[in-house]
Amino acid sequence: MTDFSKLLNPEQCAAATAGDGPLLVLAAAGTGKTRTLVHRVAYLIEQGVPADRILLLTFTNRAAREMLDRAKALSGDDVASIWSGTFHSICARFLRRWGSALGYAPGFQILDEDDQKKLIGDIIKTSVPDPKDFPKKEVIAKIISEAANEQKTVHAIAQRWMTKTAGIDPDAIQAIYEKYVARKQELGSMDFDDLLVNGLRLLREKPAIREMLQEHFLHVLVDEYQDTNGIQAEFTDILAAKHRNILAVGDDFQCIYTWRGAQIENILEFPKRWDGCRVIKLERNYRSVPSVLDVANVVMKDAPGQFEKTLRAYRQGTGEKPYLFKVYDAKSQANEILSAIGRMRELGYRYSDIAILYRSHFQSIDVQMSLARMKVPFRITSGVGVFEQIHVKDTLAYLRLLVNPRDELSFLRLVCLLPGVGEKSAAKMWDKLGRQFDGSRKEDRDILSGLFGAKAKTYWPPLAKCFECAHDHFAEDSIGEIIEDFCDLFYEDHLGREWEEADAESRLEDVKELAVQIAGGELGDAAGETHRGTESGRARLETFLADVALLTNLDAKKNNLEQDQVTLSTVHQAKGMEWPVVFVPWLSEGMFPSAKAQEEERMDEERRLFYVVVTRAKDRLVMVSPSIRKTADGGMFPVDASMFIKEIPEDMLTVRRVSFTPSYGTVPRAAPGRGAYTGGYSGGYGYSNRTRRW
Repeated sequence: MTDFSKLLNPEQCAAATAGDGPLLVLAAAGTGKTRTLVHRVAYLIEQGVPADRILLLTFTNRAAREMLDRAKALSGDDVASIWSGTFHSICARFLRRWGSALGYAPGFQILDEDDQKKLIGDIIKTSVPDPKDFPKKEVIAKIISEAANEQKTVHAIAQRWMTKTAGIDPDAIQAIYEKYVARKQELGSMDFDDLLVNGLRLLREKPAIREMLQEHFLHVLVDEYQDTNGIQAEFTDILAAKHRNILAVGDDFQCIYTWRGAQIENILEFPKRWDGCRVIKLERNYRSVPSVLDVANVVMKDAPGQFEKTLRAYRQGTGEKPYLFKVYDAKSQANEILSAIGRMRELGYRYSDIAILYRSHFQSIDVQMSLARMKVPFRITSGVGVFEQIHVKDTLAYLRLLVNPRDELSFLRLVCLLPGVGEKSAAKMWDKLGRQFDGSRKEDRDILSGLFGAKAKTYWPPLAKCFECAHDHFAEDSIGEIIEDFCDLFYEDHLGREWEEADAESRLEDVKELAVQIAGGELGDAAGETHRGTESGRARLETFLADVALLTNLDAKKNNLEQDQVTLSTVHQAKGMEWPVVFVPWLSEGMFPSAKAQEEERMDEERRLFYVVVTRAKDRLVMVSPSIRKTADGGMFPVDASMFIKEIPEDMLTVRRVSFTPSYGTVPRAAPGRGAYTGGYSGGYGYSNRTRRW
């Protein structure tokens, strides 16, 4: 028999070797959650529990495979028959075997996301008099998914969406949904949400199957329990009801997905739902140095309504105190991050040891541009750079057409944004315009208006107004307001038609940040030279567009060839990951925590997001807080440091205030042969002459 006390720390061992009965394991960040679960499986098998009577539920196939592989290394091939997988995959297995009780053949088809959207799109085309004026298939799919996971009617969810998206008619959405359900039945298929819904139905509605499965599974183990929704929590509760051997592993401090259905109440109320539940806390952290954990503990010290936990460091020594760079603006922030990356390289860290983690995607634009200019290789977790995103490319097409009336590709892309305009009709318009379009000329705008069909004609006037106003903005050197007009008059409504609210807002933020970039007037070429103040607005825009083209080409080459790259990621996408060095930009009010979260009083989740980002750092944590935000019209306004920064005692941080002077020099060049950004910012930004603490 294995001596688990020699393989695990006392808390891990207590969880892995616990006796029968319900158990909640509160596994704080970096405390060996997976290791504990794997050894729990090994312990159960050594105790004689048949592997095929153990159910292990995870949220990703990767996690399921990793746990099974590690359990196999401990216990041999016996673990192969464990029921292990995601909630969706386990429900699919149940339904393949017993779905006939609900009217499904064993060979039912599972629709992926693309299949689902195509099916809904086809129904809209054949059912709605004017599909162009109806909500997009992506919006309908989202409403249907929310209804399934929240166990509410589609009509009720559509009513809620009426406040978010123009054109939502709950009755019409309900009618599309009913046709969608009928079409799935004809095809003998289920979508991903159906797997969960019907898996739960099987347990709720078919007593014989429910009792058989309850008898069969002697132990039910659930990973990342804080991320479960109502369906998943009830599903596991029912399966474990007979033997009461349910092990839930999770961390309420890391519940950051409530926006996609996770219910933190599931983990918080677990001991109340399961009488006699034991609670074991894993607090010994193997990831981070003590100085980083001190900050994480402060962040969550007085968090209301959550389990109290204190991270304790396994690593010896205190490590470097986390840094807080108090900088002037986004440009200063980007340069300080680049400079610090250079210092990390000198200390021996690889680029792949470094991550830059941000609250929202638009907050990374300055950093992306600076990294690309200085030829520092980086990867973005979404796989798409800022200038390769659809909404940014739409905006760039508008800008390129402003400065080059003969830009055919930009014209075609822009007019195809209007309803009823396709690639062929757009190409015909281009030919009829004499293969050029000068939007500053009323004659050109009028001719184009006459070429549009009835649908596009309705949406053309706001875009035409953008072209008209752009002429005045050029004359007044108010270059950032060109994009502001584009957003306010036309593109914001376009995004609202094409995307759900949260996605549309995020994309709009990206576009408006471009306006700030251009209005700031500090544009660099791929060699690292910076130009400011001497060019007209039109010339600055032309410089910017040329710069973007160079950076995009550099990105394509760099990301194909380099493997050692800095990681750029949102905090949400970084959960479960770790890096030796972590940078967190924009720790300023309205940015992190986000203004929207503050408005909607979702500060508890923002706090958990900050906890997650802090605990990604193994060796060094560098936080950056700009004090100025710039606007598209060239103005600026002060912003306070993030409330989370203010809560950290001054003796826990090394604070560096970065001085600012209005003179601008050149962006520091990369170190020869290394591509590392090593210098300070000459003539513009620099460290104050001493390190100051709060």
